[in-house]
This record gives sequence, C-alpha cells and structure tokens, in this order.
Amino acid sequence: MEDGKQLWSIWQRLLACFTGVFTRPGWVRFAQWLSGMVLCPEEHTITQEVTSLGMTEQWRNFEHFAEYGAFNQRAVEQATMNIIEREHPCRFGRYHPAAVDDTKELRASPHVWGTCTFKHVSSRNPKHPKLVMAHNWVIMGDLAPGGKDQPWTYLPTASRLYLRAAQLPPGEMFRTKNDMAVEMLRQSNASSAAPVLGIFDGGYARANVVQPCLHDTSRRIEVLTRPRSDARLYQPLPSQQTTRGKPKRGRPRKWGQRLPAPRDCRRWKGVWRKGRAYAYGQPRRFRYKVMDCRWSVSGPDMPVRIFAFKVEGYQETWCIITSALDLSAAQVLEAYAARFRQEDAIRDHKQRLGMEEVRAWTKAPVLRTFQVQLLSMTLLRLMQWELDKCWGNGWCSPPPWNPHKTRVSILDLRRLLWKHREEYSQFLQEMDEVKKPKPAA
Repeated sequence: MEDGKQLWSIWQRLLACFTGVFTRPGWVRFAQWLSGMVLCPEEHTITQEVTSLGMTEQWRNFEHFAEYGAFNQRAVEQATMNIIEREHPCRFGRYHPAAVDDTKELRASPHVWGTCTFKHVSSRNPKHPKLVMAHNWVIMGDLAPGGKDQPWTYLPTASRLYLRAAQLPPGEMFRTKNDMAVEMLRQSNASSAAPVLGIFDGGYARANVVQPCLHDTSRRIEVLTRPRSDARLYQPLPSQQTTRGKPKRGRPRKWGQRLPAPRDCRRWKGVWRKGRAYAYGQPRRFRYKVMDCRWSVSGPDMPVRIFAFKVEGYQETWCIITSALDLSAAQVLEAYAARFRQEDAIRDHKQRLGMEEVRAWTKAPVLRTFQVQLLSMTLLRLMQWELDKCWGNGWCSPPPWNPHKTRVSILDLRRLLWKHREEYSQFLQEMDEVKKPKPAA
C-alpha cells in the first residue's frame, strides 16, 4: 500500500465525522491530537506527539485544548457509535453484540486526579507491590463478526472511570461499575438499529446489571454471560398451582423446582450433543448440553437458556447462560469466545497506544486522553475495512519473518501511516488555515 494520498483521504473522511461535535478551532485541535496519537512512534504524551509532528510551537495550544477546550465526551461517544453504525454495522444474527469489561491503568503518583488504591494480584513477581495506585476504567465496545471461520474485531466506543467511594475526589458522585455498564449498554442500544446483545464475564453477571438490561423500557437488551458455578437455577413454574385438583391456598410460589447448579451439569437431563464453532483463533469441535430454566439473577418471570460446553483443547466445562433464546449452541459459544477480542484490544491499548504512558494530572486531560486513545483504535479498524474495500486483502503483505500471517494488527495499521509521516505532518501543520468541513450526512 503505497498510495499515501488515498490513505490520508480515508483518514480525513473519518475525522470529518466529528465536525458537528466541536467548534472549528476545537475540531482542528482534536484532529491534530488524534492523528498525532497514531503517528507518534514513542511515548504517547502531548509533548512527544507535537514533537513528532514538528509542531513544537503549538505545544501550549494542545495542552490548553486538553485542559480547557470545549470537549463534550458524551457527544464524541455518540458520534463514534453513529460512525460504526453507518460505516460497518456490527451484526450477529439479528443482534448488535457489545462487550463490557474493566481494566486498570497504573499511575505512580497518588496526586493524579481519580487514582484509587487497588490490590494488584495479577503479577507473580514477589517484588511487585500488592497495593497499587491506578485508574480503573469500565470499557464498552462493539464486536464485529469476521465471517465464516474468521476472527472477530473489537471497536471501543465508550468508557467510564470508576472511583471508589472511600477515595472520591471533591465534587464527584459515587457510581458502581455495574451502573456504568448498564448506562453504556443503554446508550449503545439507543443508537443502534438492532437490539444489543450484551456480552460480559461473570464479574458483571449480577442482578443490578442483568435485570435493568432485560427490563429496559425502550428496547430489551439481551445478555450473554457466564454464571457462577453455584448459580441457582429453577424449573419454570406451572401456570396454575393446584392441590388435588383444587386451587392452592396461601401465597403463590415464585420459583419452580430447584435444578442442579452449573458445576453439576452432568446431572442435567438430556444427552451430550455435538457441534462445531470458531473459538479462540480456530474452528473447534465441542459437545454440549442445554437446558431452559429460570435464573435467580434474571428473575422468576424471565426465561433463559443455559449451555454446558466441553470444548476441544480445554479440560474445564464452560457454562454460558443467555436470554437470547433464538441463538444456537454454536452461536452462543462463538459470541462468548469473541469477548476475548476485547482483552486483546486492551493489551494493544497499553502496548501500542500508550495507555500507561499518560502524563495527565487533572480531571479533563485524564478523561479526554483516554477517550482519544480508544477512538484512535476504532478509526484505525474502520480505515482497515475501507482499505479492504478499495484494495482487497492484499494491501497488507505479511512480513518475511511470518509469511503465514493473515490478520492485520494495530501495529500494522500504524506502520502503514508511519511510511508517510513527513507529508502527513505537513498536512496537520497546515490544518489551522483549512476551513472546517461540513458534517457527514
């Protein structure tokens, strides 16, 4: 891919979708900041970005925009969702799959706005501290299926910063992670033409997440998650309770007969069936059991379906529960396995886009820098699909050391832009004289 002019025109068209969110000077600074985030090969700080673009004289303007500029974060999130819905709508059956998870961004100083103390148990190094200062982000993004036996793609769309109740900064209101997850799922559901299928791990399989989604007044949000191993499952309650042919007296029952928990799935009625699905990078055979029931988390009146999977290459049994009753076993397994693409994106966010290299100290730069980093990943993926339409799958040739590579990474997309960094830097320097384009229809 050597046509730098066409590449830059695609990038400019994506940036022009945010013209309705900013003023003219604000849009110029936003476009320069976002482009510098992608073109900067070193630490992703504002200082390094303006230096790599040759705009050191504009350093103070960038810092002023990050701190005081008119930057409506909710409007930027809404514009991002609208772009995805227009450019590459994510559909899985009749659903719009969206994944929710949280991650920590380590910060060394307790004086950074919004940092809280958390137990750091993921590292096995005994020298690492067990109590760290960090930002805890709740992230939501769309999952785009890749076709038959092809990997899915994750597109981050929204984020919220979780603050512990005991360490709230002055003037902030405490909100739980579950409340933030429900808010973002509802925001995605309102902007999508298809009902949202919320996919999340067992940490969010709680009543204050599942029930608000299933009882959303505007349009129901379906859920797909892993229940606890001791989750309480029940048979559907008969429509009329009688005793020897006469109506039963007293308070009516809410739940039917108790069923074996997910960890005792071998006791479920029915036989093990066979199937095949694309999961974790390759097609895999699996065996499964399925059972229609009621779940204590979703409520006695909400029918759900639970699956027990024995997947090729894994010893443990997977139990996945969903309220989307029209999904097959292979679709349920594939959709939940696709949630791991969000974990891959968080890794790229940290290693490729400078998530833990931020030097912001106050509220506005902390929130805005994280959002710009997420947005840069989304626009890079949208640019990838646009290149596929224009040039086919051959625009990104595999490297000599990995001739069998078929998947385009974030680093590949950034390297593609790096080839034309000098001319793109010149375009960005001249943007102050360019008129603001009209918003996309």
